[in-house]
Amino acid sequence: MSFAMPNLRVIRASDEATRDLAMRLGRFLLLVLGLLIMAVGLVTAAMPGHLGLPILVIGLMIVLRNSFKARRRFVRMQRAHPKVIFPLRRLMRREPEVMPVFWQQMLRMERLLPGKRYRFLVRVRRPIRRRARRQAFQKAAMAAQRSQG
Repeated sequence: MSFAMPNLRVIRASDEATRDLAMRLGRFLLLVLGLLIMAVGLVTAAMPGHLGLPILVIGLMIVLRNSFKARRRFVRMQRAHPKVIFPLRRLMRREPEVMPVFWQQMLRMERLLPGKRYRFLVRVRRPIRRRARRQAFQKAAMAAQRSQG
């Protein structure tokens, strides 16, 4: 004989166990999917082009969201090697800064070249920055003239 109301569902301990098992299984499957995506990202990172890094970051995001151990290791790695991990953290934000991260990584790779005469990115960047500053100064001067006149 049951005293439960007919409209209400009776919650059993087996439902909670099933729900817990389903959540663990789903988390494990997402972890495996993230690891597979990271493996694909590593393989494509070795190929020409820069498609591997975004794929690697997507896989890393899936793994970090579904594994407490991986998250703990990632934090330890970030504390031990902040210059290496920081670009990945910038790419994993909600609104990732892809172009600044790409530019910084290109400058870091350029530093590995033995002679400074082969480093062209710094030489390319300086005139662009000068031109941008000059244009910003001209816009500010024009706005000041409009407000006075």
